[in-house]
Amino acid sequence: MGIIFIWLFFTKKRYDRLKNLAADADRMLHGERNLNFTSYQEGELAILANEVEKLLLRLTEQSDTLLKEKRYLSDSLADISHQLRTPLTSLHLLLTRLLEETDESGRRRLAYEGGRLLDRVDWLVNALLKISKIDAGTAVFARERVDASNLVENAIGPLGIPMELREQTVVKEIDDRAGFVGDAAWSVEALGNIFKNCMEHMGQGGTLWIRVEENHLYTEIVIEDNGPGIDPEDLPHLFERFYKGKDALDSNVGIGLALARMIVCAQNGTLKAENRTEGGARFTMRFYKGVV
Repeated sequence: MGIIFIWLFFTKKRYDRLKNLAADADRMLHGERNLNFTSYQEGELAILANEVEKLLLRLTEQSDTLLKEKRYLSDSLADISHQLRTPLTSLHLLLTRLLEETDESGRRRLAYEGGRLLDRVDWLVNALLKISKIDAGTAVFARERVDASNLVENAIGPLGIPMELREQTVVKEIDDRAGFVGDAAWSVEALGNIFKNCMEHMGQGGTLWIRVEENHLYTEIVIEDNGPGIDPEDLPHLFERFYKGKDALDSNVGIGLALARMIVCAQNGTLKAENRTEGGARFTMRFYKGVV
């Protein structure tokens, strides 16, 4: 009889603990996080409580991650909307002026400005789509030998006319054998964004230096200009998307450099920016031959 009583006592105690554990799990499912499972310290029940605690931690981490992604998506949509609204508003005002303009030369000038704004919107949309692809992991990067000389020429080519109008000079020091394994088209995009940033900031009659060399560890592309350099307050944020520094131009919406770093990093590379001691900015791009 005593044995049965002892068995019933411990059985009831065990079921009470299971009931408490079920109640804790229910509170966890309803959002309570400050739960203590250390009181379950016997046999299989302790193992079960430990697994429930692991589940709580995992659910908490996933909830925090989803909340951060939701906030990030909201902020990104707000930034995208703002960046697209600016040129579209300008285009709307310009078209209104175009309808009222009677002088032929004035109409041509306004039409030219409208074309520039449309190009700007097109660039913004394409850049944002590329960023979204990389974020989503759907961007496909080729793995083939990229010749450094061709890469530089293809990236600097579209800037030839605006640089000529600014009387800017390009000085190249490129090892003919230099190259890396990656995606040529994406790399042209990244390098072109850096060239464009330098062109816009180094002013009339500036000089752009491009140096490329390859060693046993990596291929390095160094881009330097003799412009005013980068404000020290802007350096830590330079590659953040939508970041706009104190001296940023109206056309610089903080996407080009962010996209450039994303492309380089996706190809096992690094991209950093700094100021030259002689004045001006320096961008160093490295494509590593091994995983870093």
